[in-house]
Amino acid sequence: MAAPQETSRAETTRARLLAAAISAFAERGYHATTTRDIAAAAGMSPAALYVHHASKEELLYEIARRGHEEVLAALKAALDAADPEPPPAGQLRATVYAFAEFHVRSHTSARVINYELAALTREHYAEIHAARRQIEGTFRGIIERGIGDGSFDLADARMPALAIVSLGVDITRWYHPGGFTAGEIAAAYADMALRIVGAR
Repeated sequence: MAAPQETSRAETTRARLLAAAISAFAERGYHATTTRDIAAAAGMSPAALYVHHASKEELLYEIARRGHEEVLAALKAALDAADPEPPPAGQLRATVYAFAEFHVRSHTSARVINYELAALTREHYAEIHAARRQIEGTFRGIIERGIGDGSFDLADARMPALAIVSLGVDITRWYHPGGFTAGEIAAAYADMALRIVGAR
């Protein structure tokens, strides 16, 4: 069993490698990035990378897994906090705000986890795709409740849910620090989502 100090050092090294991989994948793309590029950015030898990660693809999978888990946790926290508000409009506003804010705050890693997934193995892609369906399903469920109680003027929840997810993901294409703040973007996207669903 590893000593706590050794475990902490290993976790720190893994975190450095993940940060270096995110930066490299975002700048060059997954296929144009080599393990040597990642190791150099982390200040390590290429051989050191393989002590902590079996492959470049495993690094991408770990980035994607952590990112999607963070999104799902943010949506759950937003839903829990929105419960006292008039549902489902309050829930949609809160979850879209959280979703947009994540894509601003983590725009570099979000760009990687949204646009480099085709490089994952079939098994890893299936796992991440399931998480993405869960994210889309969160919005669809809220919209379906709004349709059911008459607070949203829609016939079907599927297309609006997909549109809301697509809008949030697309933030990573155009966002650059120094322009709109995360709060401004998140609030604007929450307002747009309510207009998309025809909130009464």
